[in-house]
Amino acid sequence: MTQTTIHPLEAILKERIAIIDGAMGTTIRTYGMHEADIRGERFRDSDKDLLNNGDLFSLTQPDMICDIHRRFLEAGADIIETNTFGATSITQSEFFVDDPRETGGRKDPEFYQKIIEDQSLRDLAWEINETSARQCREWADRVGNETGRQRFVAGAIGPLTVSLSNSPDADDAGFRVVTFDQVKTAYMEEVRALIAGGSDLLLVETIFDSLNAKAALVAIREVFDADKVQLPIMISAAVGRGGETLISAQTTEAFWTAVKHVKPLSVGLNCSLGPDLMYPFLSELSEKADVAISAYPNAGLPNPLSETGFDLGPPDMARFLGNFANDGLINIAGGCCGNTPEHIAAIAKALEGKAPRALKGAA
Repeated sequence: MTQTTIHPLEAILKERIAIIDGAMGTTIRTYGMHEADIRGERFRDSDKDLLNNGDLFSLTQPDMICDIHRRFLEAGADIIETNTFGATSITQSEFFVDDPRETGGRKDPEFYQKIIEDQSLRDLAWEINETSARQCREWADRVGNETGRQRFVAGAIGPLTVSLSNSPDADDAGFRVVTFDQVKTAYMEEVRALIAGGSDLLLVETIFDSLNAKAALVAIREVFDADKVQLPIMISAAVGRGGETLISAQTTEAFWTAVKHVKPLSVGLNCSLGPDLMYPFLSELSEKADVAISAYPNAGLPNPLSETGFDLGPPDMARFLGNFANDGLINIAGGCCGNTPEHIAAIAKALEGKAPRALKGAA
């Protein structure tokens, strides 16, 4: 009789609520980095501003990135995400390739074909992904060994700066700047590098555009089949006030229907709204889905006067996420934009001892 092996994280989710980390970008800002810091010597002569390309910090300021991972782990995170939100050749091209629109041209599939064939961009994307995964792996193992509690590395696969669902041309609704195969190719390279760096699972997150996410999921499947590997997949969408994904406008139920064939470890919501506004859509998803549910909302709405740029402090997030748990909605909890290690520590403490959402079909 063949017995299916249960992934260690899956076993944890049946016993308690797992904690995922907070916002890398928000926490980076607390270190007071400037343009010269992200450039370092390597990118000193780059033509474009790089400070908003936070993934590069994994290469130019590794001590800071590792310190952030350490702080989230010590705050109680079971899962830490790689610093790879925009680590595809497509997204990196925004920082290293001239925009043809500035000289009367346009971005189109011909332009992006050159991008995905650009060896320097492909090499850079690979290096960011593999390096970030190795940094997470080192600290997850170090803190896990020190505490006797296994920690997990989630290879973060973020959205792109291009859309497969919508046309940017109001006069040509059928036009797309990029093709499905081009997006899939960029994601396949990211997936392989994240796996090479030691990721335990893959997290397709902050999904604004469901078709982009579909390309990421197809990329994952093709890599798994070709390379004879298999990792758990987490999927997390960003929704607006009406509960639809922000670009492709799928409702939470339609979103789940579109991705459930992947048989993910978890599905959930992140970013987008504060926890209060996220609640009804998370509740609907929890009712419909038959896998673990994750929630890592923003720390409220943007507030430029706040220290983190968002309204809610650690006690507020702890209270809201505690209510999610009390209502039986979640198996994985954490924070997105505005959530520092202090927020995650408060959330972890608030959820300690609270029962996870019952998994359908679980014994």
